[in-house]
Amino acid sequence: MEATIVTILALLFLSFVALGVYATVKVAKAAKRGVDRTLDQARRTVEDTTLRAKSFGQAGVAAELARLRLSLRTSMRATQDALQAGAVEDASLRESLDLFARLSAHGRELDEDLKRLEREPDRAYVAGQLPELTKRTERITGSADALRQAARDRARRFAEDDLETLSAQIDVETGALRHWTTTEGREAAGAGPEAAQTAWYESAPAPQERPQAGETPQAITAPDPRATPYPWEKTARPESAG
Repeated sequence: MEATIVTILALLFLSFVALGVYATVKVAKAAKRGVDRTLDQARRTVEDTTLRAKSFGQAGVAAELARLRLSLRTSMRATQDALQAGAVEDASLRESLDLFARLSAHGRELDEDLKRLEREPDRAYVAGQLPELTKRTERITGSADALRQAARDRARRFAEDDLETLSAQIDVETGALRHWTTTEGREAAGAGPEAAQTAWYESAPAPQERPQAGETPQAITAPDPRATPYPWEKTARPESAG
């Protein structure tokens, strides 16, 4: 019996240790991913700033290469962010993400070619390659821009359709809430001034009759305060009675 209890305790201890190790590894991996994302973002920011400085601060072939790289990186990053954000709510954009992944392969290949040419000492050779590189950059960025704009147009169209449907539902609801205005308008249109005056006289309270000679006037009975509702008390609806 004691051996069984010791075995169970040992198994529980080993289970807790394994669980602790697993949790520690998961936390370490998550922290590493966070650090990697931060480093990648910082590296991209530094590279973009460097390319922007080269495109404005230099002239000739070096400035043109920096401009092409900056245009390519900006377009691809904006398209990736737009597609990933839209795919969360619109599953049809997943196919667009697959197409963008294939386009990204061409974009990375072009970026590597541009980086190699930045280190090329033969500027005449680089200048000869610029027309073809410019054409490749425009084709890739044009495709990326088309995907991004189509995704945004689709999201905006869905938002407009939803707003139109919501506005129609609100119009119906406000009409139902103000149903008494239509009824009162029909009654007022069908009744003239004389009918309105007659209705007012009929609804007016009758004057209290004076006591005849020899009759003892009756005492005025005060209203029961318990039967008089306060202004803030709601009158019970007819359907709630009984």
